[in-house]
Amino acid sequence: MTALTRPFRALRPRPEHASGVIAPPYDVVSYEEALALTRDRPASFLHISRPEIDLPPGTDPHSAAVYARGADNLQRLVARGLLVRDTAPGYYIYRLDTAGHSQTGIACAASVAAYRANRVRKHELTRPDKANDRVANIEALNAQTGPVLCAYRADARIAACIAEATRTDPLFAALDHHAVRHTVWRVADPDAVNTLSDGLNALDALYIADGHHRSAAAARVAERRGGTGDASHDFFLAVA
Repeated sequence: MTALTRPFRALRPRPEHASGVIAPPYDVVSYEEALALTRDRPASFLHISRPEIDLPPGTDPHSAAVYARGADNLQRLVARGLLVRDTAPGYYIYRLDTAGHSQTGIACAASVAAYRANRVRKHELTRPDKANDRVANIEALNAQTGPVLCAYRADARIAACIAEATRTDPLFAALDHHAVRHTVWRVADPDAVNTLSDGLNALDALYIADGHHRSAAAARVAERRGGTGDASHDFFLAVA
């Protein structure tokens, strides 16, 4: 059976720069809101996910110049050392805390092959224009700039892995503009990675809650590149 998920080597903020990099998803803020949120925040991820804010007003957000600017902005943060690539594959436990509510998930690489086999299940139709935008974004940056939000049936083994990871010191924590606290733990110990992989891959399915266009775009990119099923473009970023 095709693996449902696997660990990955994230390109992520250094802890000391996390508060300057974190940003809301590209599609929940308007152009004006993105401008306001990036004022005096040159490292904000919105410069990568909404790079039209760095070009003259009225620039077509789907133009080649916009995607190219996003790629340049990504490389700039890497070159400055604000974003770093982890040296070994792992999973990332991601928690949001706000107003007495806490929500915790696992960031992983989800399989395009599993998506095509309906083990990553969708419930919405997609619009070609929105999918085309995400395809162009992925191909210009050679990266995926936003996760697909997924759910899965409760599993005691996975819950135990999450509980164990969150008892350790986090990789970083930062507050966003809504005073939501974002905390990330890295699961890198080989035994812990294997246990979490076994638990995730034993699931019957992941269920897409949000990100249908991102997953559809990733599948199209994988098809275009003709991967073997094990290349980086044969997976997409998911948080479940």
